[in-house]
Amino acid sequence: MSEFKYVGKDIPRVDAWDKVTGRGMFTQDVSLPGMLYTRVLRSPYAHAKVVSIDLSEAEKLPGVAAVAYFGNTTRKLFNPSNGQVLTMEPHEPAMDMRLFTDEPKYIGDEIAAVAAVDEKTAQRAVSLIKITYRELPFVLDPLEALKEDAPAVQPVQVLKNVLGQPAEFKMGDTDAGFAEADLVVEDQVRISRLKHAQLETQCAVADYRDDGRLKVVSTTQSPHNALVILSHLFEIPESRIEVCAGAPYVGGGFGTRTGFSGKAEAIAAALSMLARRPVKYSYTREEDMTCSDSRHGGYITGRLGVKKDGTFCCVEVTAYLNIGAYATYSMDVLSVLGAYGICSTYHIPNLHYMGYGCYTNQQNAGAFRGFGTPQGTFMMETLVDHAAKELGMDGVILRKMNSTKVGDTWILPYPVGSTGLNECIDKAAAAIGWKAKRGGTKTGHLRRGIGLAAGTHGSNAWPFCVDYSSTYARIENDGSLFISVASPEIGPGSTTSMTQIAAESMHIPIDMVRVRFGETASAPFDSGTHATRTLYTVGNVIHRACLSLVDQVLEYAQEQLGIAKDRLKLEDGMIRADGGEEKADGCNSPDGVSISLAALAHKAHLNNRRFLATVSDFIPNTPPWECHGAEVEVDMQTGMVRVVRMVCAHDVGRAINPLLVKGQIEGGVVMGIGGALREEMSYVEGKGFYNDGFHKYMLPAIGDIPEIVSIIVESCDPTGPYNLKGVGECSSIPTAAAIASAVEDATGVRFHELPMTPGRVLQGLKEAGKI
Repeated sequence: MSEFKYVGKDIPRVDAWDKVTGRGMFTQDVSLPGMLYTRVLRSPYAHAKVVSIDLSEAEKLPGVAAVAYFGNTTRKLFNPSNGQVLTMEPHEPAMDMRLFTDEPKYIGDEIAAVAAVDEKTAQRAVSLIKITYRELPFVLDPLEALKEDAPAVQPVQVLKNVLGQPAEFKMGDTDAGFAEADLVVEDQVRISRLKHAQLETQCAVADYRDDGRLKVVSTTQSPHNALVILSHLFEIPESRIEVCAGAPYVGGGFGTRTGFSGKAEAIAAALSMLARRPVKYSYTREEDMTCSDSRHGGYITGRLGVKKDGTFCCVEVTAYLNIGAYATYSMDVLSVLGAYGICSTYHIPNLHYMGYGCYTNQQNAGAFRGFGTPQGTFMMETLVDHAAKELGMDGVILRKMNSTKVGDTWILPYPVGSTGLNECIDKAAAAIGWKAKRGGTKTGHLRRGIGLAAGTHGSNAWPFCVDYSSTYARIENDGSLFISVASPEIGPGSTTSMTQIAAESMHIPIDMVRVRFGETASAPFDSGTHATRTLYTVGNVIHRACLSLVDQVLEYAQEQLGIAKDRLKLEDGMIRADGGEEKADGCNSPDGVSISLAALAHKAHLNNRRFLATVSDFIPNTPPWECHGAEVEVDMQTGMVRVVRMVCAHDVGRAINPLLVKGQIEGGVVMGIGGALREEMSYVEGKGFYNDGFHKYMLPAIGDIPEIVSIIVESCDPTGPYNLKGVGECSSIPTAAAIASAVEDATGVRFHELPMTPGRVLQGLKEAGKI
């Protein structure tokens, strides 16, 4: 039986009524008086120079209020990701992008934008802009970009077409590690770009006022960071800018809007400043797919040294990721790929990781659920399965004997506070039927196989960046609790879990708690909803704020009741003394009485008192752990892979709301299945990415979703509020590796390229002589 009243319970979502009735507002729903609409002129070339541009016909078109381009608005370099705001000293953020450019570096780069009375007029005006380009050499592949004769995408820094210094992690002595290994396995994997495919496209409404104030409502996952970037771009004091994430909801994110929503906020703001009217810019689905950040694709090579008994001695991995034309989040992604995907799941005393972010003339790659860890995990688990096969060892045993344990030394700057990884491996293996089903001879044209893969991540953003959380809380006169946080609600239900934490910590009924979210004007700085951090970090400061409020309440109750504070407790909205019997008037009382929080708060108000708390703190980090088991069916005649069942065991520290945790696991697994089997951004030279809508991007449909079994493991981490850890990104991390392992079990062929499309599988089976 739970010791808590609200924590650990399947409390219904606080936003459920808004969502199911359609009353909940999103940025797309915002309409202001006199609002204008936007369309953007984008480059048709992968790399070019604007020789001339004539806006006159567009500006004369009736209904056009403003045309912005590189010649009449900000030319400041910036980075649209959180990296511009969160990069810690002595490091500096990569600032390589302009709002509009006269040297477009990918098909879709922004040249100009129009604000008009409607989108049709805006699009007509865009078509009237006369522009002459001079085409320039371009490069599309990350490995080609590294060659000496490749055209430079950005000014040469340390290495040609490489973002900054390569990401690097070293521990121990790799030469000695490989020398003591009895077996060394080597593999290379190739991973394609993926797109977030969130339901609400990038969108912003900007309203610049004559008094110099700017208000922006947008689909950002990081309203305070968007505010700081807007201040930098337009040289408006931060105190004159307000950013709201959604109205109040954001229709999904998965990383694509950590910082700006593409460039929606900045383009809308630039046009609003020119037109002096509210401006809305809503990306078309084509723009969203082909002109805002994707997940990084690229090449990863690695080798793993192992002793005869299965002990891992050494690992060496090099990643070459296609970051596109601009940096955005790429350096952080490269670091996380190595730190979590390669260096943390297993205790390997000697390791070396190098990660190269390769500029190309393609759309940017940035934050995507898992933030590089899925790519690194796919590489690492490929090596582990390879080693198990060569050693003739059971993959479950091999993983468990090498898993990171509490107290182990690793490359991350915080300790391994807790781990339930081995329990996750045991439970996933048992639930998928590992002992009974793994291995053996497979016959027939439909062949079943099972596999598993393990992984870890963080419960906060990359540890070498600014990432503190803040909250403001107050007790109202009626005894209810108001909390304001800047992290937006983008779908996972984090505000519901925050409400549970607040009610539990404050010891009041949950319907007496209100959490306001996603606004810079009402909440102090927070880096936003991303990085599996929200409940871990924001929940932590909410918990501390509530403890402060409880202390203030009991201090005041001591004054009013004349009873020592240590004899008072707040319980279910009542302040009780020993043997408490209720006293309605709230006057000074003898022992054995109680007073409602509402009565005490009202009395405090009448006596010029208010219970307030503001907490701001950096919450270090802690690793969640996970193991996924997959059962697949492979059609040897067509190459089609069908996932029959997924078993997902996750160490979440403590599940604040188990139903919401399972929802996060299931959603992430479906994204992992898509990336493993069908989702892929395909580039057509001279045209750009083929996938300009959902009809050309193979998202999993309802018929592709298998049975998903979610297993919650609670290791109760010491750093999280109520011992919780993160979960949001973790469920997409080992999924593809588990499916690849299962496909190998079914067919005898290991596939090293994602996604494992029917064509690739059929070709691989033929090359291996299986058909």
